[in-house]
Amino acid sequence: MDIPTAFRAEYDTGRPGAVIGFLSEYDALPQVGHGCGHNLIGTIGVGSGVLLSKLMEHTGGKVIVFGCPAEETSGAKVKMSELGCFDELDAAMMAHPESKYYKSGVSLAMEALRFKYFGKATRAATSPQDGINALEGVIQLFVNINGLRQHILPSARIHGVIRNGGVAPNIVPDYASAEFHIRATSKEYLEELSRKVRNCAQASALSTGTRVEISNYEESYCDLRTNQNLSAQVTENLHLFGVEEINEPRKSFGSIDMGNVSHRCPGIHPYFPVVDHGYVTAHSKDFAAAAVTDYAHEQMGLVIKSFAKTGYDILTDQDLRSRIRQEFECQNV
Repeated sequence: MDIPTAFRAEYDTGRPGAVIGFLSEYDALPQVGHGCGHNLIGTIGVGSGVLLSKLMEHTGGKVIVFGCPAEETSGAKVKMSELGCFDELDAAMMAHPESKYYKSGVSLAMEALRFKYFGKATRAATSPQDGINALEGVIQLFVNINGLRQHILPSARIHGVIRNGGVAPNIVPDYASAEFHIRATSKEYLEELSRKVRNCAQASALSTGTRVEISNYEESYCDLRTNQNLSAQVTENLHLFGVEEINEPRKSFGSIDMGNVSHRCPGIHPYFPVVDHGYVTAHSKDFAAAAVTDYAHEQMGLVIKSFAKTGYDILTDQDLRSRIRQEFECQNV
């Protein structure tokens, strides 16, 4: 696996049984630090794995902790999923800091597309008729996509920026580029939407006389498919360890590479708080400060105990293990 900072740590009893996986993310944000709380996420994965290993003397099976770097950029779990790193798991668990406890829900599938338009440079003032304006290709792309937005599902998202638009107003741009994120609630609808966006790009090139090249500039994310049986067991154990209020899944969500994992094995991605009241915005210095408080560490400890207990439950309860597996197989028919 060509990801130098990824890792796999395994404790194997040497006896048949379930395979439990905990995912440790680690990343930080420029000039912010742990504005997404990866100091906690990474520790939860390792702590859950170590704690569960201490409970496995008579259970059989094994526990694996996966180190998953660069969540804020390239999304290592995408490549790790493609390589089959998670295929043997009966359960994959990770938790993300927030302002409240939330059950695991859904995320949006996402494709990142770059559009490069090529034209012909000339002097805009004296010979504009000799040029082909690459920026016009990009502008028409935005116009086409804005028209497309009227006819997509309300849950879908298409948003982009112009990266290159020319060098000077008196030179017809011979190169321009834009980047877009396309998001949908399912991998299948994302593929349909991506085709339409690509058609918008080809149409804008045709109408402006430019040439367009389309490519992916980031990894594509699948939608998160929460395993409800697994989620319910974690919720039960959080209550067991003293968490009173656990909210239903968040109504606002983005895209996460844990989605790709959930297409390869049963998975969950719940949330836990780093503040005891109010709301703190992720990707901010305030969130980074909250993520190192005693309160945040206390909640992290509760998640670790709940995850380890859930892993133990799966190892010792064949019916639970079967229900989790059956649900996963039905989701992926």
